[in-house]
Amino acid sequence: MTTRRALLAAPLALPAVARAQEAWPTRSIAVLLGYPPAGVTDFASRGVCERMGRALGQTVVLENRPGAATAVANTAVAQARPDGYTLLMGTSTLAINPALQPALTPRDPMRDLTPIGMVFRTAFVLHVHPSVPATTPAELIAYAKANPGKLNFGSSGTGAVNHLCLELFRARAGIDVVHVPYRGGAPALLDLRAGRIQGMFNAVQEALPAVREGATRALAISSKERAAAMPDLPPLADTLADFDGVFWQGLFGPAGLPAPIVARAGAALRDATTDPALIARMAEQGVALTTGDDAALRRTLAEETQMWGRLIREQNIRPE
Repeated sequence: MTTRRALLAAPLALPAVARAQEAWPTRSIAVLLGYPPAGVTDFASRGVCERMGRALGQTVVLENRPGAATAVANTAVAQARPDGYTLLMGTSTLAINPALQPALTPRDPMRDLTPIGMVFRTAFVLHVHPSVPATTPAELIAYAKANPGKLNFGSSGTGAVNHLCLELFRARAGIDVVHVPYRGGAPALLDLRAGRIQGMFNAVQEALPAVREGATRALAISSKERAAAMPDLPPLADTLADFDGVFWQGLFGPAGLPAPIVARAGAALRDATTDPALIARMAEQGVALTTGDDAALRRTLAEETQMWGRLIREQNIRPE
């Protein structure tokens, strides 16, 4: 009898589920971010969440959940109910962690998360201390080859995207430079300004003041496209074909997130990433908002997981 009642009730339950999905959202939405307040990811995420909230007619609250190379936030969303009320501002770490720190969860973001859409891409500036006699990437490569092991390049930490950009540059250029990991980009930049290290890759908004002051010399941008904030800076790809190293961010939900919710959240996200006022505000910080649907985000995650995974294995990069 119980089985018969369940079978009879099932067709009635399906429309109720469909109506719930169509009505989404009926309450506030939490978007988790694996970084502390302040910084480019927090700044961009708050702007996007606020604009999405207007489009959805509900409050979209950003919750900072830093820890374990963003795995705390990533895992919390992967384990959440797929009802659209817990989402993730995922970043490049989703493509890096599986190879660099395979014990961290989610071990398979492609399986454990549902891509919704792209949020932004931000490139890195390759800049050096003025004591380095190079004004172009080609001159820097030539100087490094003539002085193997004598140039020290900083990063914000082993496995950070700016570190991986350095490793990609070092491998592609065939040069021997020393990697000096720091606990964050700020102390590394201080040492670069002082000449205690000779170069590094910095996010545009971090490098720009030092370059404008003449404390460092910018040689190239790490993305294939030029940066709006530094339009005269050539892409490193002009010297090393197809070089492309960026930090990206995208919106994800738990695995099994219903298609209607993905579509509605994706539409609200597009409203945010195409909003002229928000685009201008982000550009001032060197952040290029990116419009891309769930397929584009899925493709980005797959391609970068392969690219960074291969680099991490080939260069035998290990966490600190």
